[in-house]
Amino acid sequence: MGCYFHYDDIADFLGPSVECTSECRDLLCQLNHCNSIRVECGAFMIYESLEFAGTQYFLRKGDYPDYHSWMGCNDSIRSCRLIPQESGAFTMRLYERIEFGGQVMDLADDCPNVVERFHKNDIFSCNVKGGHWLFYEHPHYRGKMYLIRPGVYNRFSEWGGRTARVGSIRRIMDY
Repeated sequence: MGCYFHYDDIADFLGPSVECTSECRDLLCQLNHCNSIRVECGAFMIYESLEFAGTQYFLRKGDYPDYHSWMGCNDSIRSCRLIPQESGAFTMRLYERIEFGGQVMDLADDCPNVVERFHKNDIFSCNVKGGHWLFYEHPHYRGKMYLIRPGVYNRFSEWGGRTARVGSIRRIMDY
């Protein structure tokens, strides 16, 4: 069985639905609104804008009967991305300046409060060597979130951030 989610244009799983099994850059061509989502297995990041842009929401297996249940502000879901389950080590290198400048901070586990751990308010660039992660704008996994996949991010705008503020960091695992 593949990992996929159904999304419907009416709350509580009523109305037409569309199935998605991987990533989709443009969901608008399939449905105008998204009011409920059922994730059958796996985990997805959904985005309010096309091409994986705009506000992001992390969804794991379960039912989301309306957009409030995934903490959405409206019924606009325009793209989605399947998050593969990781089996290796989670490792990331964080930098206090763009293009990997300044102090280097290594991370291999969850960080509920970036300021308490690293004495920094902002993360300007990072190099993810293993695992998929979520950056949150506030401590204790609150506020806007950003999917951080393996790869290099020369500046915060490359992960979708409007500022370099990162309050907490969590590994995506056990879904």
